[in-house]
Amino acid sequence: MQLDLDQIKDLLAFLRESDVQDFKLEGDNFCLEVRRHRSDLPAAAAPAAATPPLPEPSPAPPGHSELVAVTAPMVGTFYRAPAPGDPAFVEAGQRVQPGQTLCILEAMKLMNEIEAEVAGEVVEVLVENGTPVEFGQALMRIKPF
Repeated sequence: MQLDLDQIKDLLAFLRESDVQDFKLEGDNFCLEVRRHRSDLPAAAAPAAATPPLPEPSPAPPGHSELVAVTAPMVGTFYRAPAPGDPAFVEAGQRVQPGQTLCILEAMKLMNEIEAEVAGEVVEVLVENGTPVEFGQALMRIKPF
């Protein structure tokens, strides 16, 4: 097996976006080993099917001091509705309660419901449906009651 530089770059980019912590690939005359230690994961990683811990609601940027940002707890694809053609979980102007589903993040074919941490009104949805998001990226803003 031979890998060229572009293939190695593609592989590393794929691993960077996944939850894989350790990866090893061996060929006839090479060995590629990648280990990553992420600070956002607990020391003993939970199984892939477990629900990841949600980050604390982060403050909004300047000019939005009264708003709470709902952030992505993982890398994934943002979905506003449970299925194509279904109505969105929430819309701007809608009131939400803690535990209410706001959206879904798909990561490695697992659908993870993102729930409201505070009671309030959804002021704005910041991400388009079907868009890839990064860990910690603001998804929407809520004005707490």
